[in-house]
Amino acid sequence: MTSRTSSRRRFLQLATSALAAASSRHVIAADKAPPFKISLAEWSLNKGIFGKGNAERHEHLDFCKIARSLGIDGVEYVNQMFFDKAADAAYLGEMKKRQDGEGVKGLLIMCDREGNLGDSDEAKRAKTVENHLKWLDAAATLGCHSIRVNAASDHKLSWDEQMKLAADGLHRLCVEGDKRGLFVVVENHGGLSSNGLWLTGVMKAADHARVGILPDFGNFYTDRVKGELYNPYKGLREFMPWVKKGMSAKAYDWDTGAGKFYTEDRREGREITLDYERLINIVVKAGYNGYIGIEYEGDKHTEIEGIKRTKQALDELKAML
Repeated sequence: MTSRTSSRRRFLQLATSALAAASSRHVIAADKAPPFKISLAEWSLNKGIFGKGNAERHEHLDFCKIARSLGIDGVEYVNQMFFDKAADAAYLGEMKKRQDGEGVKGLLIMCDREGNLGDSDEAKRAKTVENHLKWLDAAATLGCHSIRVNAASDHKLSWDEQMKLAADGLHRLCVEGDKRGLFVVVENHGGLSSNGLWLTGVMKAADHARVGILPDFGNFYTDRVKGELYNPYKGLREFMPWVKKGMSAKAYDWDTGAGKFYTEDRREGREITLDYERLINIVVKAGYNGYIGIEYEGDKHTEIEGIKRTKQALDELKAML
């Protein structure tokens, strides 16, 4: 055998080995579960659905179609978009038909304007729980896993009293959620609910397997008037043990010069800069691999472009993990 033939054979052996190794790595990568999935919160389209300003108009019933067109397979409804249709079987049936037709999953319904679960008045607190029952039923019809609620109480009361009242309302609602196989998750939505220590305290006091937190990356102002901001990264770490199956990736303006994975709310009195890479690392390191919902609220981009830009950031971060 000539040295030339031997060298050629050695080269082919090395090339074959390298190709096999690369193929093996590809198979491993292909089999590896994604670190998280991406969903779309309907609030991202609130300007278009509510007809605000010059925003492109959208219809609530087209929400699933829009999500699918953007390459998103999970949706988070907002009750305000179909507020008078919660008990309308025909309307909910149409929603489910369109959801299934687009091949997307209904994940949850974000519920507002139904009273305070921590109301200091017993009758009003009970009424608030009752008001949410139709949304539990609607969520079950749509195949969702949760409804998202607020843990609001009377801000004039003490920290402990507000916690006690909010936990009471939540526990009652969780009992009803359990009957339907649904979670009741609380969003940090201003006031004490944006304080990580207070809201996790509410979770413990509510003491029910169906209670949880739906963290919102951007809702950590405990008092906007006073400019009191709870540390978003500290708050998210505190919330993670209570997360069930979803969270909101609040996004504002992108490409502002702050950095590739930074999003900024630049409105006066609302200024906040969020480091998405840091936030996503907190989420993944906590062991969460469910849906992360895009909730775009910026002004620099149109709603559709803002959703696309947020998805791009999440996709790029996903690829880095």
